[in-house]
Amino acid sequence: MLIDILAILSGSVVGFFLGLLGGGGSIMAVPLLLYVVGIGDAHLAIGTSAVAVAASAALNLALHAKRGTVKWPCAIAFAVSGSIGALLGAALGKAIDGQKLILAFAAAMVGVGISMLIRKSDEGNTDVHISPKLAIRLIPTGLVTGVASGFFGIGGGFLIVPGLIGATNMTMLNAIGSSLVAVTAFGAATAASYAFSGLVIWKLALLFTVGGAMGGALGQVMGRKLAVKKGVLNKVFAALIFVTAIYMAAQSLLVP
Repeated sequence: MLIDILAILSGSVVGFFLGLLGGGGSIMAVPLLLYVVGIGDAHLAIGTSAVAVAASAALNLALHAKRGTVKWPCAIAFAVSGSIGALLGAALGKAIDGQKLILAFAAAMVGVGISMLIRKSDEGNTDVHISPKLAIRLIPTGLVTGVASGFFGIGGGFLIVPGLIGATNMTMLNAIGSSLVAVTAFGAATAASYAFSGLVIWKLALLFTVGGAMGGALGQVMGRKLAVKKGVLNKVFAALIFVTAIYMAAQSLLVP
């Protein structure tokens, strides 16, 4: 019962930051599953996290689709190539020792924290359309991003959003909405790979997702009220990510 409650609360934390800041929150899923819920195995934590991340991204995607912020052709091209990369990344992640995987994950968290500190304003082309020229840039970018997402079992939004902007020059708002197509696809591909290897705890994944939905609703409400302070909130959350990354790296290095 205690583990179930901790899974819901941990999911709520991830959902809250996703709703509050619009991204980056899913990077906390694996450390929460490892150190709060107490899964204890890096591969199980990543597999379980991937299921929850995919489900949460799908729910958020529905909201963005309703608002018309998703550039579907670009998003689908990115997601298809990235899903192949995610399967490759997941296979590589499963082949690596759990402690080394945690150390690599800590390094990825530092990257997320830095990306949150350098977010730019909503500039770009609001009328982006797919073309052969764009596809040539989108497909390899999606593939590389998918490998990273599958390897770490994260949504990868911190890589997908700048990747979409760099390849298409779409606005930040459109990139966030479109990124959720890829996050859903990458998460599903990674989850399928880990599930096939028996590395998903389905009950915890469901409870984590339920908690994420509740936390996300609260985060969105708070996000609207604190919109003017979003820059400060990003910095605070980035600091939390850095501290967590240091803790994970220390744990990985100290465990024989």
